[in-house]
Amino acid sequence: MRVFVTGASGWIGSGLVPDLIAAGHEVVGLARSDDAAGAVAALGAKVHRGSLDDLDGLRTAAASADGVIHLAFRHDLAFTGDMAGAAAADRMAIEVLGDALEGSDRPLVIASGVFGIAPGQVATEQDATEDSGGTDVPIEGGHDRMANAHYTVSLASRGVRSSVLRLPPTCHGDGDNGFMAMLVGIARDKGVSGYVGDGSARWPATHRLDVARAFRLALEQAPGGSTLHGVAEQGVPGRAFAEVMGRKLDLPVVSVSPQDALGHFGFLGFLLPIDSVASSERTRAVLGWEPTHPGLLEDLGEDHYYSSKD
Repeated sequence: MRVFVTGASGWIGSGLVPDLIAAGHEVVGLARSDDAAGAVAALGAKVHRGSLDDLDGLRTAAASADGVIHLAFRHDLAFTGDMAGAAAADRMAIEVLGDALEGSDRPLVIASGVFGIAPGQVATEQDATEDSGGTDVPIEGGHDRMANAHYTVSLASRGVRSSVLRLPPTCHGDGDNGFMAMLVGIARDKGVSGYVGDGSARWPATHRLDVARAFRLALEQAPGGSTLHGVAEQGVPGRAFAEVMGRKLDLPVVSVSPQDALGHFGFLGFLLPIDSVASSERTRAVLGWEPTHPGLLEDLGEDHYYSSKD
């Protein structure tokens, strides 16, 4: 296939592009800057210059592709508190990509999340698959992004082989600058490796290269209207990853009360106490996907999460 990938130079995209090429696909990657264009070209992909705001450019690139994987997201808005604005930009991009593929039975795969779908329970691919107007996602704008996933699934009725791959809150690996790297930084700053309460709240996790392969398999195989989970480990307790960080940093491992969590962890203090476990049983059966890379605790035991911060 000729595959158009948004977010091709990003954390997941930079693992996905080589996987696609190794599987025999031709890749065209969206790049909004010279640095991103250089990174996309270095991965072996062709470059399409533009951004998520360039809707005409997205339409043109999608129309000339055999399939689309949409990874890009306006993190510049989300990380400054405008999650709703980021989700709105994402919706416009998805609508344009869907319009370009309408009636072709070509695949469109987008990234979404499993976090907070069924707190305290094991979330499955069948959970939260209808846009009921409510959400358990405990993040401002969370319903908007979930609604984008519902819209993507609905494109199957318009002749698009659409699917949504929900990702865990941590897609870990060498070079990760997400939540795990943030927690390492907080531990360094505070002089302790902390967890909230008794540390029993669990987060699902997947190595980013396993996630990349799941996206490629979804592109190739997922039936239209599919909701999938790119989850390798159903749930890793917060105390467990705090203990690994404490050992690696030679810092005491301590409990932080829920009342003090926001002061200690910043916005992560709101997320860490949420027990968000997820299964990928159906996804593994549908795609034949089996994660092969290290789990979260093994990965956190490697030096790459720590040496780059010295």
